Amino acid sequence: MSKKNTTIETDTVITSHINADFDAIASMLAAQKLYPGSVIIFPGSQEKSLRDFFVSSTSYLFNMADPDTIDFSQISKLVIVDTRQKGRLTQVDELLNKKDIKIDIYDHHPDMEGDVTGSFEILRQTGATVTILSSLLQKKKIIPSPEEATIMALGIYEDTGLFTYSSTTKEDLEQAAFLLSCGANLNTIVSFVVKEIKSEQVTWLNELLNEMTIHKINGVDIHMSVISSPAYITDLATIVQKVVRMENLDIFFAIVLMDNKITIIARNRIPEVDVGKILSGFGGGGHSYAASAKVDNKTLAQVEIMLIEQLQKKVKRIQIAKNLMTSPAITIEPHVTCKTAGNLMTRYNINTLLVVNKKKNSYEGYISRQVIATTLHHKLSHLPVEEYMHSEISYISSAADVTQIENIIIEGKHRILPVIDNGWIKGVITRTDLLNYLVEHSKALKRNETELGIKKNAKKRPIENILYQRLDARIKKLLQNIGKTGAELGYNLFVVGGFVRDLLLNRQIDDIDIVVEGDGIEFARLYAKKEGCRINTYKKFGTAVMIFSDNLKIDVASARLEYYKTPAALPIVEKSSIKLDLARRDFTINTLAISLNPDNFGTMIDYFGANRDLKDKTIRIIHNLSFVEDPTRIFRAIKFSNRFGFKIGKVTSNLIKNAIKIDCFKNLSGLRVLSELKQIFEEENPIPAIRTLQDYGLEKVLHKRLTIIPNTYELLESVNKTLSWHDLLYIDEPYPRWSVYFMALLNRCSYEVCEQICNRLNVPLKERGILLEKRYRAEKQLYVIESSLTYTRQNLYWALINFKTEYILYMMALSKNDGTRKAISIFYTHQRSIKPYMKGKDLIKIGLSPGPVFSTILKQILNAKLDGQLKTKKEEIKFAEEYAKKNKLID
Repeated sequence: MSKKNTTIETDTVITSHINADFDAIASMLAAQKLYPGSVIIFPGSQEKSLRDFFVSSTSYLFNMADPDTIDFSQISKLVIVDTRQKGRLTQVDELLNKKDIKIDIYDHHPDMEGDVTGSFEILRQTGATVTILSSLLQKKKIIPSPEEATIMALGIYEDTGLFTYSSTTKEDLEQAAFLLSCGANLNTIVSFVVKEIKSEQVTWLNELLNEMTIHKINGVDIHMSVISSPAYITDLATIVQKVVRMENLDIFFAIVLMDNKITIIARNRIPEVDVGKILSGFGGGGHSYAASAKVDNKTLAQVEIMLIEQLQKKVKRIQIAKNLMTSPAITIEPHVTCKTAGNLMTRYNINTLLVVNKKKNSYEGYISRQVIATTLHHKLSHLPVEEYMHSEISYISSAADVTQIENIIIEGKHRILPVIDNGWIKGVITRTDLLNYLVEHSKALKRNETELGIKKNAKKRPIENILYQRLDARIKKLLQNIGKTGAELGYNLFVVGGFVRDLLLNRQIDDIDIVVEGDGIEFARLYAKKEGCRINTYKKFGTAVMIFSDNLKIDVASARLEYYKTPAALPIVEKSSIKLDLARRDFTINTLAISLNPDNFGTMIDYFGANRDLKDKTIRIIHNLSFVEDPTRIFRAIKFSNRFGFKIGKVTSNLIKNAIKIDCFKNLSGLRVLSELKQIFEEENPIPAIRTLQDYGLEKVLHKRLTIIPNTYELLESVNKTLSWHDLLYIDEPYPRWSVYFMALLNRCSYEVCEQICNRLNVPLKERGILLEKRYRAEKQLYVIESSLTYTRQNLYWALINFKTEYILYMMALSKNDGTRKAISIFYTHQRSIKPYMKGKDLIKIGLSPGPVFSTILKQILNAKLDGQLKTKKEEIKFAEEYAKKNKLID
């Protein structure tokens, strides 16, 4: 690495960790006094507004230099203070890798994996690192100036929490006394450490309190808040500390999204938890009682899940069975073949299956992958699993402790242990589950939930008042009755998805989707019988539609899990729980559920931080492979972003780009893409969504030669104005709105490209005609109209009368001539509905015989009406008689 403008001559560099706190700043200053002639590389501070001011106002005390002004080849000694983690020493990477350099380390943090090893080290468990360095100054009789003593004392006061943290030692107090004797100014120290909370910080304090949830992990209550801010939050650590003190919390984690980066700050008072070690898994660090970390390229939901996983591993407390078990249990019936059992194990990546007789609802044994492999080897895979299953059964209840589980799995040598309550299998605990707990201090997240990114503890809050305020009386009563019917069957029922989202956004609710933890079809049949409504059922998916007398429709589905055999394939559906049902959905904002059962009616359940994302107006994906499994979700992300005016989260946006990069659309059905495009084009104003499609290069999914240029957007804007005009005047006149935008998008494409796009999208024959032949016919007719020097009302009528609404609107939007647009609009609003009052029977009365002449005369009458010559039926009859006499059709 070459150094430009080398002006600093030194052989010793002092540095500390990135996001330096007062202890780091103070320790660098103290080290500078122990190493005369040394240079400080200041690594930057997290609390810029405060620390940058402090350093700049006392910079004369520090011999600081920019790394680019130092010739690293001349450096023989590196002094590191207040850290040993290589990942937090980014500005001195080259020195750390230098072979002949001596490294002196002064640190008070506990040992961590991957710590830098020094040639000389002083490591002590004091409340602050500067305490160690101050004691060396005292021993060497190096007396700091009052300004230097103030900075050093400030490091001690802050890192010991004014001597209130449990990490405070006798030595910290002694060195604080020494520095005060050197002239340290307590007023200055208090002004920085004892901070009055500012008005804007009160907002974030309340946000942390409002969003706080309790996670019962291994018997320990861990409080956690997840919030986001569009801008940097000043003194976040101070706000977190105030939350801990106000609520008297033992353990608190704040996960905060700021400036598209996630910060985790942790505080702890109990010995069972070491937050420093927990956050080291996120690239952060600290002490057992206080730590922090920064996380990139993850969503808030993912970071929360990862944190809970870390807590499950690190918090050393006895667990009960329901926290260890995997749920739902994957089972197989006794008569099913060993080959099918093997396929199930592969699908779910498990090693053991429970054998359950569903007719008797009885657990009969289990079969292992090893046994299945043996049957395959001996060509016995066609035989039923009951022939080779382990039939010596044991099981426990969900309240069992670890000792009971150990006795059965280890001493009884069972591979798998069902958790059964009241005759129902709630889940399973495997040998691996138990060993992970014993070895790694209890990895207790459910396997399926970990894979799908589900938080174990959902946020719940009552919103019954919102239901009453924003729903009409009939829908409220309907939901209450649905919940009561579900309770009769012993099922939990929820209204989910877009209903809850739109309720909270106070938007019009178009769909009511009910999820049943149980048999959705059974529930629908019972409810339909009670209420007298019709139902349509779909057994394959466990769904039903209830149709009421006024055509209100309610969709009912059994809670289900979906998995994908291949990317972009349609999902395979299986029954599940509400947690896993919500996990299969596309975006966090669509994962909210409201309980309908009488005992907790109106309780909103939020597993993924959906309510937070609604507040932040952000579209976020649930898990990282979501777009790969179902690429149509990319179109839906853009649709929702456009509809609600939300932004697409940074990580979600990166995942979209990655999915496009790996060509995840190659196996996707064209009809599914067409369906998503139609939905986008049906939006009130799809143009921002089309721009976003282009930003991601998604137009190339339709055709490599499809280009969207500024002229395209001019036409799309014209379409939007035209459709807005039409929809305002003709509210109840339906037409395929999407087709007008699609025609505009294809306007500049050759017929060949348009035809290939229709082929790619598998456009049905009728709709294909709209986008191809009929569109070209409309464009040609518009050209003829605009090329004509004079165009009468009659000419315009007969030129346009055979075109449907969508083509008329397309021609209006496409026309660049104000006169033409006005003429077409007059045709549409006034002329297209003009018809003769006379009928065939009226022509017979005046003496005409039925035949082609009827059509001729009626057309002449229509032309005269178009020109304003005929207004009444009497005038039409007179006109017809005169026309007939003139042409000798009657006497």
